[in-house]
Amino acid sequence: MTQDLTAQARELRALLRRYAHRYYVLDDPEVPDAEYDRLYQQLEALEAAHPELVVPDSPTQRVIGAVLEGLTPVRHAVPMLSIKTETDTTPAGAAKFDLGVRNALKLPADAPPLAYAVELKFDGLAINLRYEQGELVQAATRGDGETGEDVTHTIRTIGAIPNYLKRVSAPVLEVRGEVFMRRDDFEALNERQRAAGAKTFVNPRNAAAGVVRQLDAGIARQRPLSFFAYGLGEVQGWDMPATHSATLDALAALGIPVNEDRAVAQGAEGLAAFHARIAAARDSLPFDIDGVVYKVDDLALQRQLGFKSREPRWAVAHKYPAQEQMTRLLGIEIQVGRTGRLTPVAKLEPVFVGGTTVSNATLHNLFEIRRKRVRVGDRVIVRRAGDVIPEVVGVVPEPRTGYVPNFRMPRHCPVCGSDVVRERGGMDHRCSGGLFCPAQRKQALLHFASRRAMDIEGLGDKLVEQLVDGGAIRTLPDLYKLGLSTLAALDRMAEKSAANLVAALEHSKSTTLPRFLFALGIRHVGESTAKELARHFGGLDAVMDASEEALLEVDDVGPVVAQSIHTFFQQPHNREVVEQLRAAGVHWEEGEPAPRAVLPLAGKTFVITGTLPTLSREEAKERLEAAGAKVAGSVSKKTSYVVAGEAAGSKLDKAQELGIEVLDEAGMLDLLRQI
Repeated sequence: MTQDLTAQARELRALLRRYAHRYYVLDDPEVPDAEYDRLYQQLEALEAAHPELVVPDSPTQRVIGAVLEGLTPVRHAVPMLSIKTETDTTPAGAAKFDLGVRNALKLPADAPPLAYAVELKFDGLAINLRYEQGELVQAATRGDGETGEDVTHTIRTIGAIPNYLKRVSAPVLEVRGEVFMRRDDFEALNERQRAAGAKTFVNPRNAAAGVVRQLDAGIARQRPLSFFAYGLGEVQGWDMPATHSATLDALAALGIPVNEDRAVAQGAEGLAAFHARIAAARDSLPFDIDGVVYKVDDLALQRQLGFKSREPRWAVAHKYPAQEQMTRLLGIEIQVGRTGRLTPVAKLEPVFVGGTTVSNATLHNLFEIRRKRVRVGDRVIVRRAGDVIPEVVGVVPEPRTGYVPNFRMPRHCPVCGSDVVRERGGMDHRCSGGLFCPAQRKQALLHFASRRAMDIEGLGDKLVEQLVDGGAIRTLPDLYKLGLSTLAALDRMAEKSAANLVAALEHSKSTTLPRFLFALGIRHVGESTAKELARHFGGLDAVMDASEEALLEVDDVGPVVAQSIHTFFQQPHNREVVEQLRAAGVHWEEGEPAPRAVLPLAGKTFVITGTLPTLSREEAKERLEAAGAKVAGSVSKKTSYVVAGEAAGSKLDKAQELGIEVLDEAGMLDLLRQI
């Protein structure tokens, strides 16, 4: 044995202890699981080839973990040992385990296939639940396998875990399982953390562990967790079934959550089939798994096989390709989305993660880059789960070789050159050239043509794709240059369809100012705001030239909306597109400025319900709004009038219950004539 091998083993042990401490004790992983597994297997192989290198406290000889300061230690009556991981993600991994079990049992080659209980390998935190006389008296983490932490106060906040078991009076029944966080709960938690400017969690396992080991149960109660049982600890006075699968069935009958994706598989072929079936369904599961678990089903055979070092011979975890890996960040580029949002994209040294090679990953926004302290040249952790876009979730701490500047968002859109803006209090940067920017072209066209905007019938997604991709349309005004021959030449566009679209385009030229303002796609300007702008200013030029202060005088326009409108019309590109649309013949009737405060029905709220004799609801709404009224969708104490037609239903009932004046169509028209 050389000094080099001794030093290599010592370095591997030190690294593994450090990474395990960050993972198990601090709930703040420094490297992905795959990197820890790689180093662990390297040490394991080194010690197997040179047994003299093995030391009692080697990570290969004990379960890693420790008690967090502030939590009470709990000595496990039955050690909570981990199971061996089979990192061969192919069916050969299942065959290898089956052969090892058969050899350990000294079964002849022609013996029948062994029965295995097969389950999912949840990516969470192992927990021991101790029930005495059917009552939950204690919950503890795995810890180092011998001693864990008392986390009863947080486990009691998990609604899925019963405080009392059905029909159980056994002196002791310890149930072991995994506490985890569903993906949707994890995403919601991180969104709340970002909104509060707090630290986000790297992955659901990290989040679940952090919640379980909270000293404050009140915080844990706000962060939903789930639980599945997978085995037993100490048992006194409870009739044990003969197999592991029957044990799980019995626990489920007691009201303890047990995952339904479990089965009994026969031999290596059955194991491989289960591995393949779950792999196909993995991305659609509502929670993270990193593999499946095989256990010899017969408990008598489990006892016969026993343990090797810290691991049972009768069980193995068969993994899938890692969803997190380390690689190098080569650069950061900006991607402009269909709605104008600028997203920083990490350019990476290609790395195999989540079953595919990844060279690009999202960095979300500037604030995420700052929070994660990401800089070009860093080693980063990349996560890819299913069809989710790969993301950079963190940086591997290591000294930088020199000064690397912080990344800054561009001031101008890299696609069209328009100003890049960030709303007050917002996290995202956006291109303000919505009508001009090629990245937003298709989205702008579809919105412009939509029914409640310019109502250009026949201009749908597929046609817009063809027109833009073929170069027939570059900006909105190009729509009105389309001729019959151009349209008829498109795929699946007959001459009659082309003629209908030309007619629809011509018809759309005659519109209203509110529809036109809405059609421009200004961020935060919906139909209601567009109507308020048209009413308040009377004409388009007045809206385009309005300052933020003037815009704030419009009903329903706050600082964020005012900033968005003002910035939009400050962009020369957008104003040019508007003028070209006017030149193409798009027109509307303008009126005198009429701020709502001076209109006769200002401050009145109407609700329209049922079918009116001569007017559509939309027509009635427009007449009321023109007089300054607000038209709401539901009846409340603040409602001034309800306009009821045939089959008015529950809204009419509620109006009568609240004593609100009810008008029919004739009564509404009389009211409008009188003002």
